[in-house]
Amino acid sequence: MAFVLIGFMGAGKSTVAAELADALGVAVLDSDALLEERLGHSVAREFELQGEASFRAKEEELVCELLGDAGTRDVIALGGGSVLSERVRKALADHLTVLLDVDPVVAWERVRAAEDSAERPLARDQEAFLALHAERLALYEELADVVLLWARSASGDYPVFVGRGLLREDRLAGIWPLDRSVSRPFCVTDETVSALYAERLGDVGGPIAIPPGEQHKTLASAERVWHELAAAGMTRADHVVALGGGVVGDLAGFCAATYQRGVPVVQVPTTLVAQVDSAYGGKTGVDLPEAKNYVGAYHQPAGVLVDPDTLATLPAAELAAGWVEVLKTALIAGGALWERVATGEEVDERMILACARTKLAVVAEDERDAGRRQVLNLGHTVGHAIETVTGYARYRHGEAVGLGLLVTLRLSGRDDLRAQVRELLLAHGLPVTLEGASAGTEEIVQATARDKKRVGANVPFVLLGEPSDVRTGCKVADDEIRAAVQELLP
Repeated sequence: MAFVLIGFMGAGKSTVAAELADALGVAVLDSDALLEERLGHSVAREFELQGEASFRAKEEELVCELLGDAGTRDVIALGGGSVLSERVRKALADHLTVLLDVDPVVAWERVRAAEDSAERPLARDQEAFLALHAERLALYEELADVVLLWARSASGDYPVFVGRGLLREDRLAGIWPLDRSVSRPFCVTDETVSALYAERLGDVGGPIAIPPGEQHKTLASAERVWHELAAAGMTRADHVVALGGGVVGDLAGFCAATYQRGVPVVQVPTTLVAQVDSAYGGKTGVDLPEAKNYVGAYHQPAGVLVDPDTLATLPAAELAAGWVEVLKTALIAGGALWERVATGEEVDERMILACARTKLAVVAEDERDAGRRQVLNLGHTVGHAIETVTGYARYRHGEAVGLGLLVTLRLSGRDDLRAQVRELLLAHGLPVTLEGASAGTEEIVQATARDKKRVGANVPFVLLGEPSDVRTGCKVADDEIRAAVQELLP
């Protein structure tokens, strides 16, 4: 089984293939370079002399030879259009196919800046280039066993791998973002996830398993993790593995950010909320009784490994709660993602990818909540207040955010959209009232005022016009918040 990299022009297949082959100590094979060597001239020249059809036939012949003769763990980079061949697609079945995902605008900028840009016949018109990317994306995703996205931020870049069956030692060995022979992994997880998945990580320190649930995302749990890491002999050369959902990711990330003044963390999310949202972007922290996520740090991961197969072991209520983050992301993104969510489409690997792309694009623009990233707080201001006043025990995070979205849409004056979101929440078995909560309206309003995003006397609200029209920094009077929360009471 070889590692085969596919993707659009400008995705960086040749570069990544060389780096991966070097890390694995195996051969690297680049189909474009080998084809030009066989032809005796460039791809552009072949297009001019014989046309695209002739080029594709020769490309198909060479790629099928490469795939048929590939040695175990060889790394092969394929030309962007090679997967248009049915023969090539069938030959990929015997290998691990990795899609290098790339934003089409970034790909265009890379291609035009490259020294050989004049020799790329399909990269001479930007509009046609972007249209071709959109046309091929679904095929790339269909063929990929694993999708590799590059997360970008002011603090640095890191890889995000998404693929079913990723948590297998034979696959993890080739994509682990750090050299485990130099940097030892120490696993932080919860008791439920540890029993299910810790062994799949291979030889790791620990696991250090905390009890599951938001009520255990505390400084006391962090102190326990620090002590156990120290007792196990973890050094600054080593790294933490956060195996679990949002609570584990936040806690383990915070411990990594602060242990010996900072060590790397690899996020391995196993819940829907973590796979579509919380594992990306570097926000880490713990809760205080006074407010949620009041103690924390920005600490970008060294990498994120997402295996959607882990969702099969989640209880239905946990899946439903995680779906609220899909709903929130769709309202932020609008477009095709919102259409899929609004029509009740089931969450699949492509929807997880779409949510991850949305989150990563926002964080790339604004890592530390100075502007654009604030859109990700949609529904969270009141949602966090509800979690706080109910002791982090009555509602799951997603359930509270769902209620927060209803408040937000009322404050936004979008009664029609609020009604639609309410029906979607009901369809997923999620609460739409505060029934059973011990706290009343006034406590929630007061907790909202203690939100960590408060600047001076005001808590900036995130409101919504249409899906994708998200407005940050909005001032909302307490009376308006009180009236909107009051509607949630039975």
